[in-house]
Amino acid sequence: MKQILIVEDEARIAAFIEKGLKAKGYNTTVAEDGESAIALALSVSFDLALLDLGLPEKDGLSVLEELRGQGLNFPVIILTARDDVMDKVAGLKGGADDYMTKPFSFAELLARIEVRLRNTVNNTTPTQAKMQLQRGNMTLDLRTRKIHIGGRILELPAREFTMAEVFFRHPDQVMTRQQLLDLVWGYDYDPGSNIVDVYVGYLRKKLGNKCIETVRGMGYRLKI
Repeated sequence: MKQILIVEDEARIAAFIEKGLKAKGYNTTVAEDGESAIALALSVSFDLALLDLGLPEKDGLSVLEELRGQGLNFPVIILTARDDVMDKVAGLKGGADDYMTKPFSFAELLARIEVRLRNTVNNTTPTQAKMQLQRGNMTLDLRTRKIHIGGRILELPAREFTMAEVFFRHPDQVMTRQQLLDLVWGYDYDPGSNIVDVYVGYLRKKLGNKCIETVRGMGYRLKI
């Protein structure tokens, strides 16, 4: 079972990530500050780390520098509320493998984790087949973030693509509105809004009205 280190000082975000990863079968350990993260990384064999940049005591970039300086080469995905390009560049140059800007969806975070872990195991670039999800005459390309429908190619906005990916990964499974809120919007949503229904409507217009079925009283299902 893969071991993931979550370095995040915001308890709400850490709990959100930990809950989702445990549901997917991962073992998780949370560190709330940079010093604790380094101590844990030196004492436990982790397969991957999720590293917030804005940490107390020691910031994320300093933590990353020390981890790499100690010869710890497990994949690191930076989580940052900073939308500054230079911060992202500094993280990647400092040894990070990927980054995500807050707020983010759990579905996208999980996909990035799976890709990094798969690369580590195979020591190779993911094959085209692994980076594509196919349902009926539709193919979702996770690299280009485009969807191929017959001879058409559509480029979906970020939230629509993430919702499409959730449906493609759970074909014929009823996804409740709460599940879609958690997977697509993560912790950044208003639970009283009708945002799920609105975005399902957007996808139906582009993928076809019959592709996503309403299961009354339960949620939605991709039916191909």
